[in-house]
Amino acid sequence: MEIPEKLVAAYNDQITLELTAETVYRQLGIELDALDLPGMASWMRIQAEEEITHANKFINHVLDRGGHPTIHTIEIGEVKVASPVEAFQASLDHERRVSESIRNLYRLARELDDIDSFPLLHTFVAEQVEEEATVSEIIGRIEMIDDDGPGLLELDSELGSRKPFAVEG
Repeated sequence: MEIPEKLVAAYNDQITLELTAETVYRQLGIELDALDLPGMASWMRIQAEEEITHANKFINHVLDRGGHPTIHTIEIGEVKVASPVEAFQASLDHERRVSESIRNLYRLARELDDIDSFPLLHTFVAEQVEEEATVSEIIGRIEMIDDDGPGLLELDSELGSRKPFAVEG
């Protein structure tokens, strides 16, 4: 059950990417608060907490298999948006990056015949399909609303009703 070092390195990259996603979502929440959209800002903050849980699942997997997780430098660059559609597009772009990284982890685990990684990675492959679909739907709804202020406020209220994510260790 020992985890190959090449896979530990790839998991460490994924852990860092998940924590990068947390920081990006946190900043997008700030940006949406600055646009007076507290519901969308809350949605982003909850998403940020979910990313911490994702990182912890990868950390625990590596630890459980005798590896040593390491968080690398987290760099997000400048995250500034002028509209809610820009914020959610930035979210979708980042989710696509995470999705590809998880697919690459799966490919590496398959190449190394690391069967013990498959259950965790299957969960995340499915998770990423859901993440991308959810954000794509929000973008589509914002685009449908266009410049309709009441429609945007209604969507903001709806997204603000998202329940906080239970952070796991």
